[in-house]
Amino acid sequence: MRRTDDVYVVGCGMHPFGRDESVTGMDMAERAVREALADAGVSWEDIGYAAGGSDVSGKPDTLVGRLGLTGVPFVNVQNGCATGASTVLTVASALRAGEASLGLAVGFDKHERGAFHVSAARYGLGDWYAETGMMLTTQFFALKTRRYLYEHGISERALAAVAARAFRNGSHHPLAWRRKALTEREILDSAEVSPPLTQYMFCSPGQGAAALVLARGDRAFDLCERPVRLASLAFRTRRFGSFEVFSPWLPPGPHRSPSVDAAEAAFRTAGVRPADVGVAQLQDTDSGSELVHLAETGLCGHGEQEELLAGGDTEPTGRIPVNTDGGCLAGGEPVGASGLRQFHEVVRQLQGRAPGVQVPGAPRVGFTHVYGAPGISACSVLTV
Repeated sequence: MRRTDDVYVVGCGMHPFGRDESVTGMDMAERAVREALADAGVSWEDIGYAAGGSDVSGKPDTLVGRLGLTGVPFVNVQNGCATGASTVLTVASALRAGEASLGLAVGFDKHERGAFHVSAARYGLGDWYAETGMMLTTQFFALKTRRYLYEHGISERALAAVAARAFRNGSHHPLAWRRKALTEREILDSAEVSPPLTQYMFCSPGQGAAALVLARGDRAFDLCERPVRLASLAFRTRRFGSFEVFSPWLPPGPHRSPSVDAAEAAFRTAGVRPADVGVAQLQDTDSGSELVHLAETGLCGHGEQEELLAGGDTEPTGRIPVNTDGGCLAGGEPVGASGLRQFHEVVRQLQGRAPGVQVPGAPRVGFTHVYGAPGISACSVLTV
């Protein structure tokens, strides 16, 4: 029997990621929302609750001026790289609480070229921290990657293998930004940004939008032939002593990442194990981050990543297909939309209608993971 407080994804839409100077961030968001509504076979007037996220491209609730002035509750969310997942959590919680039977989550952004511009004061840090160069996330992630490779005996070639797979997957995906496959040698030989990470081992700030229509269990199967159940969604912040983005100090001993806490909570609530995952989306701000997150989320053990990559286990036809749409490396990262892109890809994979390479064997369990400053993570489990 389906529980009425279960929440399902019944529609999804997405504006292609990349750079499109002919449209605004709001234009992208509107397109993604209208595609999600059409996918669910509903209209904006049917939506009883909404949440939207954007880092730099405007107040999401102003979309009601384009979609319709229906009086719908619309919550604005800004939560770094976890913004998209936070919008889904907001809407799902409202539906479970009985606020509405249909809800919508949308995220969008249109970033300028170059690295993210981040204020030290915004993260509670003094100007001295910015003057060290550590407000550039490329520096932080490179240092974290260097330490991780050393501690677990992983070679730099593994970083190139992650990026090469991402660009291969992106080359087949119509909504990805980087759609040219690159070899491991091309990636290793590209311009060095922050050792050991080269140009093609980093994602870029980008542009795009994605949206989901969510429904309670008593509505979902009337709207969608194959709704995807949001079995769990867990959000966690950093613990004392963890070394995260913009941390001003480094603990001498082991630490516990918020990704570990979020993943464990998501799997526990959903009643599944990491080994049950048939398709996964992991935050790959850079190649090193994906290696770290593979282990932190429980999809493999620390130090096993290089063997997994060499054996093709993370390919679409492998045991743990990862970032089948190319992830952030091929898609770029419009902060407000990035987490929702993950949901879009996993939902389509579980429904057997992926826009790019379809994972074979009809996967039944999907997983998403986002991680960002100043040490936040959100993980979800989706099932059919």
